[in-house]
Amino acid sequence: MSARRSWNWWLICIALMWAGCGSDDGDLTDDDSGGDADADADTDSDSDTDSDSDTDSDTDSDADTDADTDSDADTDTDSDGDTDADSDSDSDGDVDYENLFGVSLAGAEFGEWNLPGTYGVEYIYPTPEEVDYFIGKGMNIFRIPFRWERLQRTLGAPFDADEQTRLDTIVNYIIDAGAWVFLDPHNYARYHGAVIGDGVDVADFADFWSRLATRYTHERVIYGIMNEPHDMTTELWLADANAAIAAIRQTGATNLLLVPGNAWTGAHSWNQDWYGTPNGQVMLGVVDPLNNYAFEVHQYMDDIAAGTSPECVSATIGSERLVEFTAWLHTHGHRAFLGEFNSGRNQTCYDAIDNLLAYIGDNLDVWMGWAYWAAGPWWGDSWGSLEPNNGQDAPQMAAIEPHLP
Repeated sequence: MSARRSWNWWLICIALMWAGCGSDDGDLTDDDSGGDADADADTDSDSDTDSDSDTDSDTDSDADTDADTDSDADTDTDSDGDTDADSDSDSDGDVDYENLFGVSLAGAEFGEWNLPGTYGVEYIYPTPEEVDYFIGKGMNIFRIPFRWERLQRTLGAPFDADEQTRLDTIVNYIIDAGAWVFLDPHNYARYHGAVIGDGVDVADFADFWSRLATRYTHERVIYGIMNEPHDMTTELWLADANAAIAAIRQTGATNLLLVPGNAWTGAHSWNQDWYGTPNGQVMLGVVDPLNNYAFEVHQYMDDIAAGTSPECVSATIGSERLVEFTAWLHTHGHRAFLGEFNSGRNQTCYDAIDNLLAYIGDNLDVWMGWAYWAAGPWWGDSWGSLEPNNGQDAPQMAAIEPHLP
């Protein structure tokens, strides 16, 4: 999300601090300095802005698996929090990373202004009831944003026990329900504001991912390397990502990796150069010894492709902004996952959602799936929220549901 949205949210929070800002009865955004979408237009979006809008957006984002071959998806939790679960592997042992459709369940990344902050005051984790609701709609993947600074209070140190338990709880519940988890360190390639590789040692980022990969090895856990890197060189981000990938693979983890690009990882700006060397050139240098990775991109449908407005440019803007990137995937033999998109509550946006998801559905040879931004226990009735309100579906669900299994 953009710096503009971040400052707007700070001002709102200051004004409302004594009125309960950050409580579960308010209309709350993803506070992480970029806000990933809120009804007040403080939306944490892919602030990958067009070349004429260099917006600082979205500045907020041992599970050792014993895979049985039973047809059910029962997951048992060991006393140390590790998960043992049945396998979703094909008969040849390959995991099927296709048709993954879901939602980000935001909340654990909120409250960037006070890190680590107080659980239940500045931030919250998703609930089992939310998981059950969206699975009932046909969704099968849940992106879980969280803050690196909360899970690892000191660089290079063990994870905080209480925070680890909170993350374990939602991860294990999703796995036990037979769905997929998309772990999302919602940090914008930063730790307490310092850029990885330029203020934070890249070895500390590698250490973080080594610990996370050692903890969560179930095959239905997908590793999102980082949320929306920005305001750094694309070459530096590639070096950071490759260090994390090497650390993950050194643990023995074989899980799918989702690798974002620079500049808020916008699909529409993948080959643009307003932020430096284009992602479309530099990110071809990703090195994964298992070659089990895909690119994560975000795409919003408002005028600056940042998710800051409830208005969509047109009913076809979603597919139009994906065409060039999709061609790049075909040309280079890569796959991708749409990690964020959303819309306002009007017919043009509903049509735009339908158009976007139909386009992905027509290109499933390179698109693995998508996750809507966002839902979560503190979203209330925000214009971009997919969270049900008082038992009623969010209006956007009617446009999304036809594209679910």
